[in-house]
Amino acid sequence: MGANPHTSSPYASEASRWQAVQARDPKADGHFVYAVRTTGVYCRPSSAARLPRRENVEFFDSAEAAEAAGYRPSRRAHGDRTTAAAERAALVAQACRRIEESEPPPGLDALAAEAGMSPWHFHRIFKAETGLTPKAYASARRAARLREELGEPAASVTDAIYGAGFNTSSRFYETSNQRLGMRARDYQAGGSGTEIRFAVGQCTLGAILVAQSRRGICAILLSDDPDALVRDLQDRFPRAELVGGDADFERLVAQVVGFVETPAIGLNLPLDVRGTAFQERVWQALRTIPAGSTTTYAEIAERIGAPRAARAVGAACGANHIAVAIPCHRVVRRDGDLSGYRWGVERKRELLRREAEPAAFAEAG
Repeated sequence: MGANPHTSSPYASEASRWQAVQARDPKADGHFVYAVRTTGVYCRPSSAARLPRRENVEFFDSAEAAEAAGYRPSRRAHGDRTTAAAERAALVAQACRRIEESEPPPGLDALAAEAGMSPWHFHRIFKAETGLTPKAYASARRAARLREELGEPAASVTDAIYGAGFNTSSRFYETSNQRLGMRARDYQAGGSGTEIRFAVGQCTLGAILVAQSRRGICAILLSDDPDALVRDLQDRFPRAELVGGDADFERLVAQVVGFVETPAIGLNLPLDVRGTAFQERVWQALRTIPAGSTTTYAEIAERIGAPRAARAVGAACGANHIAVAIPCHRVVRRDGDLSGYRWGVERKRELLRREAEPAAFAEAG
C-alpha cells in the first residue's frame, strides 16, 4: 500500500482510515487521502463522493504522495476543501479567542479536547492556519498585551508585566529584549535611552535612510522624500536618542548604498530585526532567497510550515523595515505579478532587474 502512517496519528492503521472514510470524518482531513483504483482519483476522508468498494481503495499520507503514484484529485476536491477549510478556520478562531481571553492560557491538551481533536492533529492544524504553534501564539499575544500595558499613561513597568500575564517578573526579564527589542522601561519611554545612529543619503532608487542600533542595522528605508524617512524613524522611536552619523557611520552608509545598488554583492553586517514571532520566521525565510531568484507568498508560507498563511506572509513582507537586506522584493504573486511593495512597485521592478542582470547594471552604473 502507499501509506506510511505516522505512528502517533489517530489514523495510523488502515482500519481506522477506512472507518474515517465511511464516516466522512472531517477531523481526518490532513492526516491522509484515499485513492480509488477504478477511477484513478483521490479524495479527502470527508469527501461527499460516492463511497467506493474497500478492495479498490488505497491510502496515502498526502495528496502529493497520491499524485506521485499517478492519481488525480477528485472534481469534488475543491468543494470538500472549502467546507473542511471553513470548519478548521472556525475551530482555530475559537481556540485563538480562548488563548486571548484566558489567563493563564490553556495548554495544548485542553485546546485540542475542546476542538475534538488529538493534540498532535490540533497542533498541526493550528500551525497551518495561523503560522504559529499554540504556545507561540500565546506568547505573541502576551507580548502585544505588554506593549499595550506599557503604553498606558502612568503605568509602572511592574504593573504592566503582571497585567500582561507574566506570573513572575524574572520570567519576563529573561526575554525582554527579544519581546520588545529593548528594556521594558526604554520601550515605555518611546525608546528613551536607546541610541540610534542614522543618516540620509541618495542612491539611484531615490532617498535612502540607514539606521543602526547597538545590535545592528535596524532600518533601511527608501522614498522620494528624505523628510518622510526621518519622520518614519521618529515615529518608530519617538523618544530615542537619534544621532546623526559621523565619518565612520558614513562609511557604513556607503557600504549599504553599494549593496542596494548591486544587491548580488551581499551585505555582511549584523541586522537588528524586531518583529513578531511569525514576522521573524518570514523574514528569515526571505533571506534564504538567492539574488536573481523570486518566489511566491504561497511558497514562503509552505517553507515556514504555514501553508495556509500566504496572506499573512504578504502582511509580514509589508511590515519589513530593512529594505533589500531582508529581500521582500523577491516575493511575487503566483501568476508572476509583482504585487505591492512598501517602497513602491517600480523600485521592486528595478531591484529585480538589477539582480537578473547584475553585470549589465554594473557597467551601466
